[in-house]
Amino acid sequence: MTIEEFQSLESPLQHWTAVQKSLWYNLKGNWKTAHDLIDQLGGTDAAHVHAYLHRKEGDQWNAEYWYRRAKQNVYRGNLDDEWKELFKCYAV
Repeated sequence: MTIEEFQSLESPLQHWTAVQKSLWYNLKGNWKTAHDLIDQLGGTDAAHVHAYLHRKEGDQWNAEYWYRRAKQNVYRGNLDDEWKELFKCYAV
């Protein structure tokens, strides 16, 4: 699925993982739902998206905590580029 196809969907697909749904809700501007979906999940995938969401929120300290949990370097580029990288890793 392309980013454009992903974005054009009216709702997330039922069979998607919570991480994929979180990326979709974030793309649609619903940070809270995106965060709520992964807030209590384990695993490095969820932690990676969780880090991005806290970085987007402006909570750098919390974002850095989640990057460590995800075993990822802190992303230093812009948020749109980071979202695209997350999409490539987890949404397709």
